[in-house]
Amino acid sequence: MSTLPTQTRIRYLPTGTLQVAEPLYQFVAHELLPGSGVDAAQFWLGLETLVADFAPKNSELLQQRVRLQQQIDEWHQQRAGQTHDAAAYRAFLERIGYMLPEPADFLISTQQVDDEIARLAGPQLVVPVMNARYALNAANARWGSLYDALYGTDVIRDDANRPRKAGYDRRRGQQVIEFGRRFLDEFFALANNASHNKTKAYRVSDSKLQVSLAGGAVTTLSDPDQLAGYTGNPGRPGSILLRHRGLHVEICIDASDIIGQQDNAGVRDIVMEAALTTIQDCEDSVAAVDADDKVVVYRNWLGLMKGDLTDTFTKNGRVQTRSLAADREFITPDGKPLCLPGRSLMLVRNVGHLMSTNAVLDGQGREIPEGILDALMTSAAALHDLRKPLMHSGQQCRNSRTGSVYIVKPKMHGPAEVAFSCELFAAVERILGLPANTLKIGIMDEERRTSVNLKACIYEARERLIFINTGFLDRTGDEIHTSMEAGAFVRKADIKSSRWINAYENRNVAIGLACGLSGRAQIGKGMWAMPDNMGAMMNEKIAQLYAGASCAWVPSPTAATLHALHYHRVDVAGVQRRLAQQDMLPLNDLLSLSLAEADSWSKEQIQQELDNNAQGLLGYVVRWIDQGIGCSKVPDIAGTGLMEDRATLRISSQHMGNWLRHGICTVEQVTQTLRRMAVIVDAQNAGDPHYRAMSADFDNSVAFKAACDLVFKAEQQPGGYTEPLLHKHRISVKEGVCA
Repeated sequence: MSTLPTQTRIRYLPTGTLQVAEPLYQFVAHELLPGSGVDAAQFWLGLETLVADFAPKNSELLQQRVRLQQQIDEWHQQRAGQTHDAAAYRAFLERIGYMLPEPADFLISTQQVDDEIARLAGPQLVVPVMNARYALNAANARWGSLYDALYGTDVIRDDANRPRKAGYDRRRGQQVIEFGRRFLDEFFALANNASHNKTKAYRVSDSKLQVSLAGGAVTTLSDPDQLAGYTGNPGRPGSILLRHRGLHVEICIDASDIIGQQDNAGVRDIVMEAALTTIQDCEDSVAAVDADDKVVVYRNWLGLMKGDLTDTFTKNGRVQTRSLAADREFITPDGKPLCLPGRSLMLVRNVGHLMSTNAVLDGQGREIPEGILDALMTSAAALHDLRKPLMHSGQQCRNSRTGSVYIVKPKMHGPAEVAFSCELFAAVERILGLPANTLKIGIMDEERRTSVNLKACIYEARERLIFINTGFLDRTGDEIHTSMEAGAFVRKADIKSSRWINAYENRNVAIGLACGLSGRAQIGKGMWAMPDNMGAMMNEKIAQLYAGASCAWVPSPTAATLHALHYHRVDVAGVQRRLAQQDMLPLNDLLSLSLAEADSWSKEQIQQELDNNAQGLLGYVVRWIDQGIGCSKVPDIAGTGLMEDRATLRISSQHMGNWLRHGICTVEQVTQTLRRMAVIVDAQNAGDPHYRAMSADFDNSVAFKAACDLVFKAEQQPGGYTEPLLHKHRISVKEGVCA
């Protein structure tokens, strides 16, 4: 567990044996607990019990990580210069308990899971909950305008010889309309081979969709059951609601609208049901280093659970206030009311087991494990959602209509750590008076020891599991750190084609399906990192569905709207049924190493790799340290904006550290590279009035020092994680230790 200097400015208040930072104490007393059904004495006694029971176990689990890593390092060191012996390596990992026996076949038994997780396939957003505006945008991304997403991105290419007009470009608008009509023809086909492109009007009559065509003919849907509802007058509806593979699509009609005027049937938009689920993140995408920061995180999550979170900001010179979207009301074809959720089903990602927090000190004045505090705080906030009626005033239904709380738990190393989390959740349920297994768990398969023991990890969570996923960046960072002593890794881009990566992606889905996740829990795939390259996303991200993913991460509401098109095209349930019959890649593939041959690269190639890693690392770190921005669109060395969080940083810092360890580059070379790239990063951020240039004074730039530490101390970082160093340097900036 990380131990950082406690900020002297924090005032602590006693609660039993604990000392609670005043901002957190006041938040709990005046915001979190009122209306929750839990009194303060019960809450603080519960936290005291959690710390006493679970902090020692947390510490022992972290020590076990250290012991295993030391043994792996020694094994590789003893075999330096020898050809890698895969069989001996596997036997060694089994002998030391890194690899554990697989449990007998079983199926998960999780109950009371919302359809968005158990039954439906769709896009998943991940958003820093510390930023209220972004958190609200993501929650409201359940529905998104297909026309806006197409018009404003590169999915529809502009003619290179015809730049887009200022204001509304009717030619581009027509391309969007035509795209929308093709979408409707493909997935909501009309009878008699008619086309939506010939539609003159839509109406509902005799519980069916009646479509008037050019020339006077009238047709209907080839599959009449695809009509889910409408708004307004059935003869002249304001919108038509369709449904395909469980996902809704709304055809919005308004002939007076500028776009509706251009459409033969007055259609002004096609609205997609898009981000079915959103992970509100307390972990890798936030920069929460102290009690004040943690209160911001918890307050926003509480506001989402209560339904009253708002944020006021200025955009394009106008003051705007954002709040949670209301539910969407329709009329079914037979005239009954229909209410659909207006917001994404929200999960919350707690922090992992590594870090401690100065928000609460134990009886010996030590920081308590941050993950323990997260478990209690985020669950207590969710009480407000669980205590809502399923419907109230037609405005907002509960986040979870089945009465569950969905907690994604990252960076767990193997089944013992999963079991620990489940035991912690059970204890939190007892403190808060919740039924057993109310708190569900999502297991992020992003650490090597979890990957090689995934079935055993799922077994430990079999009554709570609602999610597994894969993520290239964190998983690669751990791969490098675990095998740091084995040799120099190939270039970062080449790792993506490594044998173990393919096995990792394949086995995650195969094991999940074998354990019964299909129809019960999500199987997820990782993030599309280029929010400005939606055309490429539409070409490439569909592969994740064909690989068996029921959800895949996207970086924005716009991306979610576009990615929703993939879930109409691919029958994910059918894909999963087929994949369940196939053999998974062997475990030995998963244990293969991405090591380079001697003298693999020229000096120019080495420098190119260092430049790329250093520039991306600095671009992220400088915002994290100086401005407390945990996730942002960072320009890469070519100027392409990439969504980055700590996972990106982990792989870059570990990769450079690995090359230093094996003499591919020198400390002097890396130092000079970091300095040159700092100048580039400073130039890329020149338009930010809050930005502090690193190259103006390298010796006094905390951000630059943090970046250097992440590279030069990469070997020493527990698990290769970046949090300990980031937190240390961010706290120094907040305290004004360095100008």
